[in-house]
Amino acid sequence: MDRQIVFLLVLLLTLLVFGFTVRKYSGYFKHTRKGFPVKQLGRRFGVMMEVAIGQTKIFRRPVMGLLHALVFWGFLVILIGSIEMIIDGLSGTERALAFLGGFHSFIMASGDIFALIIAVGILVFLFRRVFLHVKRFSGIEMKHISHLDANVALTMILLLMVSLLGMNTFYILSATHAGHEVVGLYPISNMFASWIDGGDHNEFWHQFNWWMHIGLIFVFANYLPYSKHFHVFMSVPNVFLSRLEPLGKVDTMESITREVKIMMDPDQAFASPPEGAEAEEEVPERFGIMDVEDVSWKNYFDSLACTECGRCTSVCPANITGKMLSPRKIVMDVRARMKEKGPGLVKKGNEYSDERSLLRDYVSEEELWACTLCNACAQECPIN
Repeated sequence: MDRQIVFLLVLLLTLLVFGFTVRKYSGYFKHTRKGFPVKQLGRRFGVMMEVAIGQTKIFRRPVMGLLHALVFWGFLVILIGSIEMIIDGLSGTERALAFLGGFHSFIMASGDIFALIIAVGILVFLFRRVFLHVKRFSGIEMKHISHLDANVALTMILLLMVSLLGMNTFYILSATHAGHEVVGLYPISNMFASWIDGGDHNEFWHQFNWWMHIGLIFVFANYLPYSKHFHVFMSVPNVFLSRLEPLGKVDTMESITREVKIMMDPDQAFASPPEGAEAEEEVPERFGIMDVEDVSWKNYFDSLACTECGRCTSVCPANITGKMLSPRKIVMDVRARMKEKGPGLVKKGNEYSDERSLLRDYVSEEELWACTLCNACAQECPIN
């Protein structure tokens, strides 16, 4: 019972902190502009399954793409085991979903195998970041904190997999030593268990790894919103919310479109307004984007989902030819500027000013004018 009380308190604290973060980000969205309407849900679901779940864009770089896809799919499988752990923690049971029979055994076996695959994948990712110095992981926008954040997140994932395999290994040893049936199949952990002599401390190490794993899950969940790895949560919904229009289509401002139509057909300037239209048309406060309150909700959503992988910048013709433009930097600047100005907007509304702006203080005019609108960045982005 004491264990259940402790677990409940830790779970409530985790949810409380996570809820605070969600509330904060939700408040920022209220100060962005309207974007496109979210329609064609069936088509969106198809895009999500293809790009987000199927990881199709990731496979444009086959070797690392396959490794990343295996890590992603492994997380989806292990998620079921994590749900079981939460049920066990609250109810005091062990392997609460065992009643699912063969399906439970399949999930446990798959999760056990994927845990090893993910651990190997993370070691490869860390090796590339620390020793190979891949070019697209660098750039003026990639500060020391960005590299540190990536390494911290990858290390936490590695520890999650090590603790999961440790938990399963010592569960097998503990159950076997006590003469109990081992619930589920664990091919990798069985192999590890065969290398360890059974002793009196198996249950201690089982519990140690159990708490380490669930504790890391709770810490990781609240670390992610402040990390580049926030895409773990945001990438799937971001793909679902993809723009479905052709990439080359450029949004226009209604006020500008109206003026151009009048120039092309002067008779419209003297035509009676449509029935029900207001006599006084609202004059836009300013044209284009000066600061974060001018970006659409989808622009801000994109910035939160950004993986900082650099695929966009690596194919940008302006960047390749030595221009200042880096599409990754633009997206990261939107996120950084909202982090800076967002609290003031929430407190004082869109009239709030800190005498700084997204344009010029974060993004220079030279960067913007270097863009050719070719959409190579949008085409390459793995999360649309």
